[in-house]
Amino acid sequence: MSDNKAIEVKEKEAIKKEDGEPTREGVYYTPAVDIFETEEAITLLADLPGVSKEALDIDVEDRQLTITAGVKEDEAGLQPLYTEYGIGGFTRSFRLGDTIDQGRISATLTDGVLTLVLPKAERLKPRKIEIATA
Repeated sequence: MSDNKAIEVKEKEAIKKEDGEPTREGVYYTPAVDIFETEEAITLLADLPGVSKEALDIDVEDRQLTITAGVKEDEAGLQPLYTEYGIGGFTRSFRLGDTIDQGRISATLTDGVLTLVLPKAERLKPRKIEIATA
């Protein structure tokens, strides 16, 4: 019996009005993310194609992590004949548990992939108890 799971590809979708009232002008998408966990931290990888560091905001308020990114449209003035990829910003929020040390969250943006490292609080990490000899 195999433990391999089928990989499902999620199509890019604009955020619908039913999902909440937009507070920014333009089209926004929900970025695809992958989340990994180790004993030390939770790592979140978010696909943000076309996003620059200057157009990216990452906020943590009241245990809510919010990623918001803008994308500039092509300034060449070209009119597309056919498009498969819509241009727009990205936004996504995550609720953080008590296990995350919010003061040590770090972020890097490389080639359209945002890497967020969410370190676990020291008090919750597993530790080995040393045994003293008498």
